[in-house]
Amino acid sequence: MTTRYWVLGGDYRDCRFDAIVPGTEEISGPFPDLFRARTEWTRLSFRDRLCATKRYVITEEALRA
Repeated sequence: MTTRYWVLGGDYRDCRFDAIVPGTEEISGPFPDLFRARTEWTRLSFRDRLCATKRYVITEEALRA
């Protein structure tokens, strides 16, 4: 099995992070390895560091060979 990584996130309604504001969703990727995904996560997190309701996560997708 092969794995690829995605960085997902956006602006959430409040700091509980349970509902994303429609239209603010961001998807970056796919990335072939965790290092590249983490680099993109760092870039996005640093870019939006002053906004308390922005959040990004790295997710892993397993692909069948």
